[in-house]
Amino acid sequence: MNKVRGFEIVSEYEGKDVVLPERATQQAAGYDFQAAEDIVVPTIWNVLLKNQALQQNEASRLPLENKEYLASTLVPTGIKAYMQENEYLQLANRSSNPIKNQLSMPNGVGIVDADYYGNEKNEGHIYFQFINYGLTDYVIKKGDRIGQGIFMPYLKADGDTNTGVLRMGGFGSSGK
Repeated sequence: MNKVRGFEIVSEYEGKDVVLPERATQQAAGYDFQAAEDIVVPTIWNVLLKNQALQQNEASRLPLENKEYLASTLVPTGIKAYMQENEYLQLANRSSNPIKNQLSMPNGVGIVDADYYGNEKNEGHIYFQFINYGLTDYVIKKGDRIGQGIFMPYLKADGDTNTGVLRMGGFGSSGK
């Protein structure tokens, strides 16, 4: 049977009770992804308050390049996705995450290209990135549903000539 689209466990997480994404209901568009391990998503307020204190204390004022900045937390899923070359997997936050857990995806949605699957850097491992705007750190437990993936087709523009550039790396590797 020819594989068209679906999910597999990346080799690093084989035998670690990682669950393949599933749709929660018959009419659900998205496949629910779970966290592959426990991970803490720190509150953004710690960094903001620390920087505010540094700015108020002239003696300890740091040059711009040395300040601590807000950073996203990458949450591993232990999953990779295969699909046709004219498709991508759109990663979206769970609708309950912002209201219940104060977790937001800073990129809005994630895009997993078909050629991300099996790349040499990370085998196509899918991560969700979050920031926590709650007042305290938030702990995502292994097995918590963290987001959803929706397979989508895409169209190419007239005159598109990109026929030979191959992906060489993992997360964020298609940037110039």
